[in-house]
Amino acid sequence: MHISEGVLSPAVLYGGAALACVGLGLGLRKLDYDKLMTVAILSAAFFVGSLIHVPIGPANAHLIVNGLLGLLLGWAAFPSIFVALLLQAVLFQFGGLTVLGVNTVNMALPAVLAALLCRPLIARGGKARMLGAFLCGALSVAGAGLCTALALALTDEGFVQAAQMLLLAHVPVMVVEGGITLLTVGFLAKVQPELLHNALGGRECA
Repeated sequence: MHISEGVLSPAVLYGGAALACVGLGLGLRKLDYDKLMTVAILSAAFFVGSLIHVPIGPANAHLIVNGLLGLLLGWAAFPSIFVALLLQAVLFQFGGLTVLGVNTVNMALPAVLAALLCRPLIARGGKARMLGAFLCGALSVAGAGLCTALALALTDEGFVQAAQMLLLAHVPVMVVEGGITLLTVGFLAKVQPELLHNALGGRECA
């Protein structure tokens, strides 16, 4: 869901950069030393997953796994996603440096908000955990699509149709991401429940 350089207006770029700085500040403040390895692994998963993309006008569709990052990392998802986007921009020219702030906010903010919304449901365990995990993955992608579409629409009315196409293209991605998050949470609950327990803020996960 990278937005290319030279597309957005200066006002949108500055606003995105400011919000990204706030998110990065919160993420770094809340980042525990013990979580560094988890942050690095999930950043690498995001990096690889979003390399395969389908161009859609000034943006593109691809796997994001931002819901999983938001769930396991919380606000630390901001620096994790920022580093991956930075490397993609430098190494593969995906997105770009001037739109780095906007792209970071588009993918990280919905992930954090969806995780905060779905964590109580996931902590209940059983079918509620499955539903919460699926919603976390799907809503994160939906939110990322909405943020990207909003950034395009705020830049120029001519991008409104492209923004609508972008949202429609990500409907199947929402389902796939929801399934990936569901399976991953179920796997972690069995093999490494302490990681999921810590991600849920110490709540019990049956």
